[in-house]
Amino acid sequence: MTSSIIHILSTALLTLSLQACGSSTKIAFNPAVPNPYKVKAENFDKPKADELRTGAEQTELYVPYLKGKRVGMVVNPTSVIGKETTVDSLLKLGVNVVKIFGPEHGFRGNASAGMHVDDDIDKKTGIKAVSLYGSHSTPTKEDLADIDIMIFDIQDVGVRFYTYINTLQHVMEACAANKKEVLILDRPNPNGFYIDGPILDPQFKSGIGLKPIPAVHGLTVGEYAQMLNGEGWLDNKLKCKIKIIKVANYTHDTPYELPVKPSPNLNTAQSILLYPTTCLFEGTYLNHGRGTLFPFTIIGSPSLKGKYSFSFTPKSIKGMSETPIFMNQVCYGLDLRDYDANIFRKTKQINLEWIIALYKASPNKADFFNSKLSNQMLPIERLIGVADFRQQIIAGKSEAEIRASWEPGLSKYKTMREKYLLYP
Repeated sequence: MTSSIIHILSTALLTLSLQACGSSTKIAFNPAVPNPYKVKAENFDKPKADELRTGAEQTELYVPYLKGKRVGMVVNPTSVIGKETTVDSLLKLGVNVVKIFGPEHGFRGNASAGMHVDDDIDKKTGIKAVSLYGSHSTPTKEDLADIDIMIFDIQDVGVRFYTYINTLQHVMEACAANKKEVLILDRPNPNGFYIDGPILDPQFKSGIGLKPIPAVHGLTVGEYAQMLNGEGWLDNKLKCKIKIIKVANYTHDTPYELPVKPSPNLNTAQSILLYPTTCLFEGTYLNHGRGTLFPFTIIGSPSLKGKYSFSFTPKSIKGMSETPIFMNQVCYGLDLRDYDANIFRKTKQINLEWIIALYKASPNKADFFNSKLSNQMLPIERLIGVADFRQQIIAGKSEAEIRASWEPGLSKYKTMREKYLLYP
């Protein structure tokens, strides 16, 4: 699970556009095709002066700081330095890693979304691996007793309902309460070039949204950690001692293709850029590509036959989606695999037209948002974060009218966010 994203779909050659604004460069998921945006593994040891380097890659800035310390690490398959996991790399550099903490999907990434992950011993290193997903989402006093410092090194994708920033909050709360420092090895936000969506209403607080931030928050993990501290959002308004290793040569507008898929169903660069928009379909009676090799890039249902010509059939796929909605049924709908994701860079907005159009096309409108129909669905309010979105779609409100209802909260957030930025 720590292999490069270009190896994920070995049976298919996926080509998509992920270009800087105004460019038309095509990027293929093929190891033989050069990728103009990807940090080359062979350059990690001798980086060019202007080359992007993640916090983890800059070992010279933090390994000396770890000398003599017992280290815990919150990591998953995205925690890499070149082609090795950060854990393996730091062990080779003599860092005393005594415990591993894994969030949703587990440290090695072999658990499907929402699946329970047990504590275990990591087979490769022999180090105890503690699961931080489900009922044990926050490290206990006992978990932290034998560590001096906690490293947080997980790739986020910049969306409120992506659970890793919640893991960050829980880790910071536990470490603050137990007087442990957190060292954050920052990574780029592939959706960090925009901020959009309504601010989470506290009544819809859940495991996919804890704090009053918009759906697309425009922060790196390090910046969000500063916000958690600065806004007094940790339990009992505690402040966690944090040290952040910044990404070198990065701005929020820097195009960044992840070297490792951030989770089993975000398996292409296209899916990551579409995710802030298409994850909203988890709150609809539609399949959004789960049970296929193209999650979050195709959307449809059997009921849309005759409305759309594109079709696909979800199957059970171990490690991705064992029981997808409409399994083994032909679904009809949208194929967004070739959608020009560069449009998001230009509009700096999620796309609401797709959900508006699919609702209008649905012959069973009463079922469209009915989360009781499938355990694969969530109430749309938990995803979008506000109470009125469902009724706005049903009432036929335009995208502009829906967006207007997100103010002034969104503008206030953008102003508040400025205090915590580490990058231009």
